[in-house]
Amino acid sequence: MTINQTTLLLDQSAWDLCLDTNGNWAVASAPYSVAQDVASAIRTFIAECWYDVSQGVPYWQQILGQLPPLSFVRKTIENVALTVPNVKKARVLFASFSGRELTGQIQIIDTDGIAANVSF
Repeated sequence: MTINQTTLLLDQSAWDLCLDTNGNWAVASAPYSVAQDVASAIRTFIAECWYDVSQGVPYWQQILGQLPPLSFVRKTIENVALTVPNVKKARVLFASFSGRELTGQIQIIDTDGIAANVSF
């Protein structure tokens, strides 16, 4: 099965919509679109999407200011990544936890078996 998933391309530094060379909204296709959609999903706070308040990560409710175990944070992010269409597997790897900043990456495998990494 070949993924035919497109999404509006977001500028990587501003995380905002951008235009293509013709002045139209730029579009990303798989496998990049799947990775970008995972990045968007884990940046979404739960209840932030007014059309579906169940989407997102419970940052305010269970993570920020709470100091939960890293295993909880890992599993929560992996579960949110798995809600993205065409994501078959998601694995979070933490790189560092210094002060209040947590960095790492999510390794995803899509339904076509293509691997991608999403850094955070």
